[in-house]
Amino acid sequence: MEKNQEQTFIQLQVPPGQHDAVRLDVYITMFVQNATRNKVQDAIKKGYVLVNGKKEKSSYKVQPNDVIDITLPKAPPPEAVPEEIPLSIVHEDDEIILVNKEAGMVVHPAFGNWSGTLVNGLMHHAEELSDGGDSDLRPGIVHRLDKDTSGLLVVAKNDVSHARLSAQFAEHSTQRTYWAIIWGHPEEDSGSITGDIGRSKRDRKVMAVVPDGSGKHAATHYKVLEYYDHLCLVEISLETGRTHQIRVHFNHIGHPVFGDPVYGGNSVRYGSNTGGRKQLFQNLFKKLPRQCLHAKTLGFIHPGSGEEVFFDSELPKDFAYVLSQLRQHCSI
Repeated sequence: MEKNQEQTFIQLQVPPGQHDAVRLDVYITMFVQNATRNKVQDAIKKGYVLVNGKKEKSSYKVQPNDVIDITLPKAPPPEAVPEEIPLSIVHEDDEIILVNKEAGMVVHPAFGNWSGTLVNGLMHHAEELSDGGDSDLRPGIVHRLDKDTSGLLVVAKNDVSHARLSAQFAEHSTQRTYWAIIWGHPEEDSGSITGDIGRSKRDRKVMAVVPDGSGKHAATHYKVLEYYDHLCLVEISLETGRTHQIRVHFNHIGHPVFGDPVYGGNSVRYGSNTGGRKQLFQNLFKKLPRQCLHAKTLGFIHPGSGEEVFFDSELPKDFAYVLSQLRQHCSI
């Protein structure tokens, strides 16, 4: 079996001090995570297991210094299926669908989220439009938003529109603005944050600003719309589109996005944390257990008409609630 990206490889070496006559299938089950006896026996039978370069039966008794090579084909991802999921559709025509995505919704099926995604909901929407029959629509995702970031997202309805929209996003010619509430007050009313973004060395699950040349170039531009007591509302535009870019950049300059549980925004970062103020923010974190970040506007050249189009969106209820409370209790 040739090695390629569709296979998983595991190698076990029986230590010199191994004297027990342990069956091959039992031995593998002991040392391979999530392996069951039946699955291992099936893999051995199909020739996915070699001992010292040779095929053996499940009953083979492992010997000291045996080298066991296991090659397992990766299961293909399940095909996306239509699901009845409420969607907030802002605009739709023959070429595109514009959705105001809710926080908590994953855009595209992937490991850990094979269902309940925006794509699943759009496929069901297409079936409804075709009066319950099969639809040829396979939503073409052009750009994405983090699971817990809300806001506008355009989806192509055919290959030509997908190619034309993808080119605009690749060239950064689209007009996108985000609204966010951040901790603290930046030094300037408006400015830019630059810095390469890559995987954090301390935690590979999150992103971080890394030394120049060791990550992907990223530039974030902002202007403050409203100031509050130790927080502010900012409008953001992106020169690049890196993973978690807004959240990482603002955390890097000491002003994490309010409520962000990954990048330090879900605790009181500025000002006192006692009495009524402590209670206020405990309530706000409960109402908005995510980053307070919303993709508010989106403009681009329509892939069908060639005309410039521009869309705006309302803030989600949790964001709007936090904003109203800050205006009421933390105005300056």
